[in-house]
Amino acid sequence: MPIRIPDDLPARKTLEDEGVYVMDSTRAARQDIRPLDIGLLNLMPNKERTETQFTRLIGSTPLQVELTLVRVSDHISKNTSEDYLKTFYRTWEEVRERKFDGFIITGAPIAHIPFEEVRYWPEMLEIMDWTQTNAHHTMFICWGAQAALHHFHGAQRYRMPQKAFGVFRHQVINPRSPYLRGFSDSPMIPVSRYNDIDRSTLGPDLEILIDNQEIGVSMLGDAKHRAVHFLNHLEYDNRSLADEYERDVAAGKGTPPPANLFPNGDTSVTPENRWRSHAHLLFQNWINEIYQTTPYDQSEIGR
Repeated sequence: MPIRIPDDLPARKTLEDEGVYVMDSTRAARQDIRPLDIGLLNLMPNKERTETQFTRLIGSTPLQVELTLVRVSDHISKNTSEDYLKTFYRTWEEVRERKFDGFIITGAPIAHIPFEEVRYWPEMLEIMDWTQTNAHHTMFICWGAQAALHHFHGAQRYRMPQKAFGVFRHQVINPRSPYLRGFSDSPMIPVSRYNDIDRSTLGPDLEILIDNQEIGVSMLGDAKHRAVHFLNHLEYDNRSLADEYERDVAAGKGTPPPANLFPNGDTSVTPENRWRSHAHLLFQNWINEIYQTTPYDQSEIGR
């Protein structure tokens, strides 16, 4: 299960301890194959935690993958040191001439801000358009998905009466989708968001793949833009929702405990992970679909 990441990236030890096969550059060079180039635009404040979550899933494929960590150029991080970012990340300006087999755009904790008022929104518009010429397939996550649906399809979002927070059972709408091979009919999926997408604004180019009539749409296929939009968080680890809950409590927000996370609702007990297998399935299916369809000559990507 090889994935190429920098030798001293902190996520490396975590992955190796979990049995994820991390390949060094010397061994990779001996393999007479073209690795898949996947970029991860990390918009989350805790860069290290988020990159570990996604790297864990990307590294569960038998294919060789080379991962590039990317950040927006027009943003100064308050939670990650500039030295760390300069060591392990490339700005989008530094990679904009490159072609990627797959590209992931994460969520961002800015759901309360109108898109046009986000400081780096002009750059996001460029990046989203850039994926149509420089990425064979794109996965948009949470806020990234909301932004892409708004930009490409004019989909409208709205503030829900209360935060959707917990692990909820969803329904697979199209089990024939190549991205959902092996999925059970009703997977449990972590949810943490205040906004939902107005279904009436979803155009005919979008296909609902995973849904929950009460919590909202979870995953949409977007063949026109060679993309999938995942509005929730299969990438989350065991503690993601629990830590968010504790932060909300400490901030006096009065957030109730995340639904269906703690055994018997006991917040003192270690949370159960009831979505891990589907997270690995989704990313293995996504990478396999990229491998089956991406051009061998990377210069052909996007044409």
